[in-house]
Amino acid sequence: MNKPIRETPGSFRSARPYLLLLPAFLCLAAFTYWPMLQVLLASLSDKKRVGDSGTFVGVENYFRIFQDAHFLGALANNALYAAGTVIPSVLFGFLFALGLRETTNLSSILRSVLFFPTLVPLVGAAAVFIFVFMPDIGLLDYYLAKLGVSATNWLGNPDLALVSLMALTTWKNAGYYMLFFLAGLQGVPQDAEEAAKIEGANWLQRLYFVIIPMLGPTFAFVMVIALISAVSQIDHVIVMTDGGPNNSTSLLLYYIYQQAHEFYDLGKATAATVVTLIALLTLSFLSMRTVERKVHYET
Repeated sequence: MNKPIRETPGSFRSARPYLLLLPAFLCLAAFTYWPMLQVLLASLSDKKRVGDSGTFVGVENYFRIFQDAHFLGALANNALYAAGTVIPSVLFGFLFALGLRETTNLSSILRSVLFFPTLVPLVGAAAVFIFVFMPDIGLLDYYLAKLGVSATNWLGNPDLALVSLMALTTWKNAGYYMLFFLAGLQGVPQDAEEAAKIEGANWLQRLYFVIIPMLGPTFAFVMVIALISAVSQIDHVIVMTDGGPNNSTSLLLYYIYQQAHEFYDLGKATAATVVTLIALLTLSFLSMRTVERKVHYET
């Protein structure tokens, strides 16, 4: 004889979803929101190192960083670096995915080759690119010399050092973004492309009017993670240029690292961190709103 099923009390049933979410919320609060609150509080103090008690100084640290030419230079460098890495890496990722959309033996190999840079640690990739950019004996100058171009000190020239870092980041990230576009292309309905083809649309017209609008959500997502990547990387700066020459490759994260660990000014470093986070959130929001206006969501 089957036992009767005991009904769950109504109050417990309504609270059950929140109880299931509680462990995740506690982890989020402990490892995300609490550290962010600590950073915000430290930015309002004159702390020099981790563990110092410090005294409350209000927004003085924020005035100090905006009067610091080094911080303003890092801000400008990071804006250039973001513009020079986000657009090329997203564009190359999209073109790679478009070219390797059809699954064949050769496309599988090429996908692996293009994705391989993503697996290389950034420090290792930076060490390899130092050899590539070496004047006279570097790989880049070797091939340019065959075209009659004279040797260039890529990492020692203030006008070229940041561009060299952009090349490394684009090389490393394009294959990673390709995966998102490949997944997005699989969701483009074939009947929409076939209908456009029957209507006489050529390949470019199908790309512009059918494929790209369908990939709107993918573009929005990839743009945001590319933007975050442009602000959150520091390893290659330390390995390849150490912020030089003449601070031409000093990015925001490198500036924060210097203030916290070389100049022992934690208040200034945390104030710069808060400004960076606010700028990043604002840019992410604006890019999402801009892209979403042209996004097609399939229903």
